[in-house]
Amino acid sequence: MSYLRNQVSTIIVLFACSLLVAPMAEAVDALKTCSCLLKECRLELAKCISNPSCAANIACLQTCNNRPDETECQIKCGDLFENSVVAEFNECAVSRKKCVPRKSDLGEFPVPDLALTVNNFNINDFNGKWYITSGLNPTFDAFDCQLHEFHVENGKLVGNISWRIKTPDGGFFTRSTVQKFVQDPAHPGVLYNHDNEYLHYQDDWYILSSKIENKQDDYIFVYYKGRNDAWDGYGGAVLYTRSSVLPESIIPEVSKAAQTVGRDFKDFIKTDNSCGPEPPLAERIEKTVEQGEKTIIREVEEIEREVEEIEGEVEKVKETEISWFSKLFEGLKNEIQKDEENLIKGLSDEEMELLGQLKMEAKEVEELFGRALPLRKLR
Repeated sequence: MSYLRNQVSTIIVLFACSLLVAPMAEAVDALKTCSCLLKECRLELAKCISNPSCAANIACLQTCNNRPDETECQIKCGDLFENSVVAEFNECAVSRKKCVPRKSDLGEFPVPDLALTVNNFNINDFNGKWYITSGLNPTFDAFDCQLHEFHVENGKLVGNISWRIKTPDGGFFTRSTVQKFVQDPAHPGVLYNHDNEYLHYQDDWYILSSKIENKQDDYIFVYYKGRNDAWDGYGGAVLYTRSSVLPESIIPEVSKAAQTVGRDFKDFIKTDNSCGPEPPLAERIEKTVEQGEKTIIREVEEIEREVEEIEGEVEKVKETEISWFSKLFEGLKNEIQKDEENLIKGLSDEEMELLGQLKMEAKEVEELFGRALPLRKLR
C-alpha cells in the first residue's frame, strides 16, 4: 500500500536546490524547481535543512542518485526519516506551489476491467484484524508486522493501518495511519480512498477475490492503483488474511485471481508478521559494524574488479598492437621478397655472368638484399 510515502520522490529536488550537489537529469527543470522553492517555500526549505530527521532524509536521498532503483531508494529513505517537517515542506513544494514536477503514470499498474472484481462484497465483512501476508510491490507492500484493523463508520470502511520499517542496524520503526474507503455503489468489489488533504492522494482498491467464512483461511485479495500530487500511477497488490501466516490452501484461488490482471502470484513476497521485539542494542551495534566491514570489503572488491578490467583493456591494446605490427612486418617482408625476385629476374645475361664470375649465387643475392629494402630496381 502507499501509506503516504510517495511524497519522498520529491525531496531529491529539495536537496539539489538547497545544497547544490545532487545531479539532475534535466538542468532546466532543476533550475525552475530551485527558483520556485527559493521564492515560494523559503521558510519550509529552511526548516527542513535545520531539522535533524529531514537533514538525514536528504543525506539518505543522496545515495539514491543514478541507481537503477532510484525511486524505490528514495521512498525507503522517506520511510526511515518521515516526519512533520518533511510533510510541511512537501505540502508547499508539491501541493500548494507545485514547484516539483509530478511523476507521470508509466502504465505499470493499469486500471483493471471492473468485471474482474467480485460481484458481491459486504464491507462489514472487513471488520476486525487482518494481516497482509503477501505483497506484490516491494516498495509499498512487503513490510514486517502488517496488522490492519478495520471497522465501518458512517457507511465508510475505516482502516487503522500499521507496519514496521527496518533500520540498517537491525531495529525497526512502527508506522501507522488511518485510511477511509467508500464502496462503489455499482461495483461492490471497488473501494475508493479519496478526498485526502495531504498531497491529495487517492487510492483505488479492486477486490479480485475473497473468501470470508469466519475461518483461519479467510482472505481478501486487493489490487490497487494510486495517485497523488507527486506521483500519478503507483500501485501494487496485497493479500489480506485472518491468519498471520499465508494459508497454503488459498494459493490456487489467489493465483488464478492474480492472473486476471496479468500478475504471477509467484512474484509476490511473503511478509513476516511474527511482530517480535526489537533486537538488543548490543546486537544492533554488532550488526552495524558487520555491515560496515561488508561495505568496505565490497568497495575494495569493486576497485579490484575495476583494476582488472583496466588491465584487461591494456592487455587487449597490447595484443592488438602486436598483431598489427606482426601483420605490418609480414607485409614488408613479402614486398622485400617480391623486390628481390624482380631484381633477379631483371638481371641481363651479362650481369648474371658477372655474378657467376664473382661466385655470387641467387641465394647470396637474396641474403644481401634481405637486409634492406632496395630504393630502386636494377635495369
